[in-house]
Amino acid sequence: MNNINEKEFDRLADLAKLEFSNEEKQELMADLQKTVAFCETLNEINTDGVEPLIYMTSANNVVREDKIEGMISKEEALKNAPSKDSDFFRVTKVLKPKS
Repeated sequence: MNNINEKEFDRLADLAKLEFSNEEKQELMADLQKTVAFCETLNEINTDGVEPLIYMTSANNVVREDKIEGMISKEEALKNAPSKDSDFFRVTKVLKPKS
């Protein structure tokens, strides 16, 4: 894929569900061509004996032991709720049913 033609660009735009004006298309095709050309120059680098990079750093995460602290009762948790129903917080529906 060393040359991005209009047909290939249109296929990629369709897969990404994107629409572009003619001017935008020409600009983006030029940018994409530059990106592909840059990536092709990376193929010229000799990587024999180079281990694949899995992590960007060798640092390890510092983790702590979980501790249960400062528990509150159900009544306290629901005390300032704007809307509640016996033991639960009531929230507005955010998902629409499938139609």
